[in-house]
Amino acid sequence: MKFESATIKDIAKALNLSTSTVSRALRGSYEISAETKKQVLEYAEKINYRPNPIALSLKERRTRAIGVVVSEIANNFFSQAINGIESIAYNRSYHVIITQSHESAERERVNVEHMAARGVDGLLVSLSSEATDLSYLKELHEKGMPIVFFDRVTNEIQTHKVIADNYLGAFHATEHLIYQGYKKIAHITSSPYLSITKERLDGYKAALEKHKIPFNESLIKHCNHGGMIVEEVEDVLNELYKSKTKPDAIFTAGDRLTIVCFGILKRMKQKKEAGFTGFTNTQVGDLFSPQLTVVRQPAFDIGQTATELLIQIIESRRPVTEFETRTLETSLIIRESSLKKANSAAESGSVQA
Repeated sequence: MKFESATIKDIAKALNLSTSTVSRALRGSYEISAETKKQVLEYAEKINYRPNPIALSLKERRTRAIGVVVSEIANNFFSQAINGIESIAYNRSYHVIITQSHESAERERVNVEHMAARGVDGLLVSLSSEATDLSYLKELHEKGMPIVFFDRVTNEIQTHKVIADNYLGAFHATEHLIYQGYKKIAHITSSPYLSITKERLDGYKAALEKHKIPFNESLIKHCNHGGMIVEEVEDVLNELYKSKTKPDAIFTAGDRLTIVCFGILKRMKQKKEAGFTGFTNTQVGDLFSPQLTVVRQPAFDIGQTATELLIQIIESRRPVTEFETRTLETSLIIRESSLKKANSAAESGSVQA
């Protein structure tokens, strides 16, 4: 049985009014008397009338839909960012369409082009680890498609960007490990193409330089799929622990990468447990054993801010030509995994990064 929703024509027929009168009454037009408005609204509520979104989109030339591109929804950072996106979109009467690239540049392109073809009003994009050719996004942007980048951004397209302070977050995490007495700190990170990879690596290097610890290229390992492929993380950990310069601490630069790496290290059962900290927005870091030291990003706020900026572009009556990059602070939450056993657990706490 085909579902058929109530229409303006149904209301008009039942109340013996013209469709134009019903339409104006539903919009609250001053041309319609208060009595007629009341009659129409009460009947519309009785039959559960809802405006046809397709008809509205044709009239307004907008779909009131926002497309979102992330690498993976099952990622603590992105799930929280999406919550922030939806909180703003819902209150502004926009629908959200979420797609996943799974770190594939091809899947990302297909998702973007599909959403553009379906007529979304704008795009919120966090780039995949394989994204090097952004010509399809440039073409859409040049044709007037509103685009805002968040978390994983690019300088190739002039638009709003919303990021965490990756440099300082990585700097404080690395410096914290140095203060604990660690000298051979491995940095396990994602694809070198990503903006977050470069920013976090720069913060890591700056902390080493400040404390006069020589930078060792062999302690830098890239997992191009950001922890989505467990074997990739296992391989880099095995490389680190089979090398002459075994790390005494590990700093990871991604949400899934941090959780997967920490789990593998526990299974490896090294003779001497390495100090550990990483970027992750997990809500249960204190349930790990040892409790997990993390760099936490303001994911919800990033999602909200990016959505607000996108809607500003969508609803602007004039072309937007001035753009900004908003950088939000991270927090270093210190727990047992990064503390040397000789140090007191009282050192645990939270530090703005």
